[in-house]
Amino acid sequence: MARIFVIVPQIDGVIEDSAATVFAAARKIDATAPLTAVVSGFGPALDAVATELCSSYAEVWKVGSASFLPPNAEILRVALAKIVPAGSILLMPHDHFAIDLAPGLSIKLNSAFVSDVVDVEAVIGSQLKVVRQEFGGQVSTHVASDMSSGIVITVRPGALKPITAAPANGVVIDKSAEVGTITPKRRYLETIVADSGDVDITKHSVLVSVGRGIGEQENISIAEELAEALGGAVSCSRPVADAKWLDKSRQVGTSGKTVKPKVYIACGISGAFQHVAGLKGNPLIIAINKNPKAPIFQVADVGIVDDLLEFLPALTEKVRELHTISK
Repeated sequence: MARIFVIVPQIDGVIEDSAATVFAAARKIDATAPLTAVVSGFGPALDAVATELCSSYAEVWKVGSASFLPPNAEILRVALAKIVPAGSILLMPHDHFAIDLAPGLSIKLNSAFVSDVVDVEAVIGSQLKVVRQEFGGQVSTHVASDMSSGIVITVRPGALKPITAAPANGVVIDKSAEVGTITPKRRYLETIVADSGDVDITKHSVLVSVGRGIGEQENISIAEELAEALGGAVSCSRPVADAKWLDKSRQVGTSGKTVKPKVYIACGISGAFQHVAGLKGNPLIIAINKNPKAPIFQVADVGIVDDLLEFLPALTEKVRELHTISK
């Protein structure tokens, strides 16, 4: 079996939630082999993250440089090509950073590349079989790759449930000297923070999110009634924002906002990757859709196949009734 590396994203000393999904994928490839985490950054925040990862990984490779502030895929790609052994399996979250990092890295390592993986199917001899989704999740593609030359894999955040890691008592290995000085060809200019709009959906623990399945703008009021009963807010998928039924600031997804609610109720949302990628923190996902084959059901904790226009008012009434009883 090839050596398995997990690229762990962190911001200001906080490990991204997507790292848990990638760890689960690595364990599906090999349930017992020692895993190696690779984390980049600079200063005390990097040291703290590296120490934290030792509880789950046998080895934690630390690559420290001021050049990694802010994170720079161009530099990390060169750094990894210098230190990762040929024939290794590298996994990372399928996010904007990995989309920049992974393709070129696979070329530098002369390895296979599989993006946006939603499941690890099997390891048969030297073949690793994984599952991707095509056409907005309507079709599953089963991909077999030869592990002998190594593979770079990006894993869809939230596609696999996080697992409890056995204590690893790992060690931190500083690889910074081996990487040396890397001069980037591009430079960071600034971060522009988007306007939070009339409602900041990132601050709510309960979100009732509407998609194209809501039918028309007038029907959004039934989602607003449910959100009010639950003490939450209404968010949406891209088609609703594009139609200007709700403000763009309420959109969840890769082209919208990243949210970390405790409960996420997806109403008439198909569940394409671009939307699901906006959910962090492993919320309780309740999906309501009249299409039983909607991709959202693959990531939902609770799935309900029903007509939104009938189900949501009934649910709102029940919630209000329970509130009355509790008082």
